[in-house]
Amino acid sequence: MGKNYFVHESSYIDDDVEIGEGTKIWHFCHIQKGARIGKNCSLGQNVNVSNHVIIGNNVKIQNNVSVYEGVELEDGVFCGPSCVFTNDLTPRAEFPKGSTGYKKTLVKHGASIGANATIVCGNTIGEYAMVAAGAVVTKNIEPYTLVAGVPAKAVGRVDKKGNLI
Repeated sequence: MGKNYFVHESSYIDDDVEIGEGTKIWHFCHIQKGARIGKNCSLGQNVNVSNHVIIGNNVKIQNNVSVYEGVELEDGVFCGPSCVFTNDLTPRAEFPKGSTGYKKTLVKHGASIGANATIVCGNTIGEYAMVAAGAVVTKNIEPYTLVAGVPAKAVGRVDKKGNLI
């Protein structure tokens, strides 16, 4: 049976990966072992999806994003160019902890993360929340909340389409 998704020839897909129908994986991506990617997703150039990451349906990940182990993106999530996820609050190159030290990050249905935003691990971004470009998320974000700044703070409310309300 043929694959029902697109992977550019410059990308690498490890064994034990699930990719949903209609998904497009563009140039220079790497999808690591155990990753699960839903239907109708788009992964831009140079996206890395680490081991055991879960990505829902209709997710759009722009160029230069690494989705590290411990991160889950629910359906309809948007990740802007070069946004950053972390998975270890106290990393040390000299004393690696491996995946046992990773903190879970959950990005709920319909949430959007702006370009160059940083999402510190261990937090949840609520449904349809919006993280402004360049923001640094250091705590949970409530559903339908617009956050901006360093550290990110609530600056407004948005509807499902991202309009201020």
